[in-house]
Amino acid sequence: MAKKVLENIFFPSDVRQLQPSELPQLAKELRDFIIDIVATKEGHLGASLGVVELTIALHYIFDTPNDLLVWDVGHQAYGHKILTGRRENFHTNRQRNGISGFPKRNESVYDSFGVGHSSTSISAALGMAIASQLKGEKKHHIAVIGDASIASGMAFEALNHAGDTNANLLVILNDNAIGIDPSVGALKDYLTRIKSVSSDIEQQNIFEALNFDYSGPIDGHNLVELLSELNRLKEIEGPKFLHVITTKGKGLRQAEENQVQYHAPGKFDKVSGNVLPKENNKFTKFQDVFGRTIVELAKNNDKIVGITPAMLTGSSLKFMLEEFPSRTFDVGIAEQHAVTLAAGMATQGLIPFCNIYSTFMQRAYDQVIHDVAIQNLPVVFCLDRAGLVGEDGATHHGIFDLAYLRCIPNMVVFAPRNEIELRNILYTSQLGLDHPIVIRYPRGRGKIENWQIPFKRIEIGKGSVLKEGNKVAVLSLGTIADNVSEAIKNIDNTVDVAHYDMRFIKPLDENLLHTIFQKFGKIITIEDGTIKGGFGSAVLEFASENNYQMKIKVLGIPDEFIHHGTVDELQQICGIDINSIYKTIEELIK
Repeated sequence: MAKKVLENIFFPSDVRQLQPSELPQLAKELRDFIIDIVATKEGHLGASLGVVELTIALHYIFDTPNDLLVWDVGHQAYGHKILTGRRENFHTNRQRNGISGFPKRNESVYDSFGVGHSSTSISAALGMAIASQLKGEKKHHIAVIGDASIASGMAFEALNHAGDTNANLLVILNDNAIGIDPSVGALKDYLTRIKSVSSDIEQQNIFEALNFDYSGPIDGHNLVELLSELNRLKEIEGPKFLHVITTKGKGLRQAEENQVQYHAPGKFDKVSGNVLPKENNKFTKFQDVFGRTIVELAKNNDKIVGITPAMLTGSSLKFMLEEFPSRTFDVGIAEQHAVTLAAGMATQGLIPFCNIYSTFMQRAYDQVIHDVAIQNLPVVFCLDRAGLVGEDGATHHGIFDLAYLRCIPNMVVFAPRNEIELRNILYTSQLGLDHPIVIRYPRGRGKIENWQIPFKRIEIGKGSVLKEGNKVAVLSLGTIADNVSEAIKNIDNTVDVAHYDMRFIKPLDENLLHTIFQKFGKIITIEDGTIKGGFGSAVLEFASENNYQMKIKVLGIPDEFIHHGTVDELQQICGIDINSIYKTIEELIK
């Protein structure tokens, strides 16, 4: 039996003390360690398994942290974390007060750049390389980027700039032909052709055309080949590009065979590799409510098209792809393009449902304003994963959308309280709108078993009364209404508390607000978005404009970045969990 290696590795300096012949054993143990922890603690599995050898080789050849290593997105950085001082607390990964699931600058000096969204690594590493030049420092700067991420516009902007410099930058393309879903687009086809062309055939290469010293493709699981090529590239000046072929999920058969599911498989049996069966749940994920409903609507309306930037599975547009492949468009990691593509389609009478995670919508803000809102095009934006998403932390919470969208003229912004409301607003949107609309809904499951009932048109800008009362009025937006309803049940005299579902943050139901403000002297607003600039701010603006003067308590996400933990834990931190809402109501009543 080979001598254990990983238990004596605390930092990359320890890795560099090993003989090259010992590195395959380290790779095996590192894979086993990742599998062992993620099997019970959950997290992103396949991406990290795929770059084990590359991770070891980079820390072996380069003088990290003096040499700066940037991982794109960060799904694949578990091995990096384990080798850089975090092995002993890796079991806390993605848990509250534990280490982050992504590289994070304030967590380790080895995390040279915080990541979470894709396609930022080349820009960041180039910025570091230029800074080193200006300071007269001799350092290496490495960006590791996947084949899905490199197709994004931002990555090409960085390549275009880097190729016109003499910066000491090494871009490593981790090519495994998949992001979360399989990679798409002409660049993916081009990379496939490169892999299939014999290495002794001279060919013009797109990366060479951009003034990079290109080498590869090489086997990303062959440590001898990796070490040799990285050593060679250390001696070459200027921008360099290494094309590495890897297998996502390498070392776990099921993860190799089912790369989509094993991107983040949840809990699984570390011996067999099989995903553990989840408890039967009679409730439906909001993403599936969207996915099933859009198919139902598309069967009766041939103008409906679906668009997603690389989130076919996560958005459940995969259902529409199965039924209507010619009307479903996965544009790759390209949120800006997705939005303007939808705008172009809308000018020609199509009804584009553009599904983007709330946190990723931030990347297309200019396009939402410039290409959709100014032209008042009736694009239907469906923002999945709105609100607190849990263990992925600050980079992934969808908590800013209400604030950054409600300030845009012509926009309609709606937050469904439940599955039926989501279903009905999707139906309403394809009947014909005068403005673009944003529909934002959370990650996870709803609470209605039989939600597939006949459609009902929703009146734009109309809120609803959930419960009458006489002392305090609670105004909620979206699914956080469930917490409010549960909190009210615990109030000694529930007749004291009224509850309103405002539904629309834009346009606000001003008639309903006038009724509320004329009846109540104490009002609470609650949202799973930022307090600054969000729903509560909109209500305060209404009060000011109409000279109402009463006590208004605004609950929501405080003015700070909320890190990782379960949704329940994070709601408690923000004071929007059931118990916190109950206490706030009780205090106002007293």
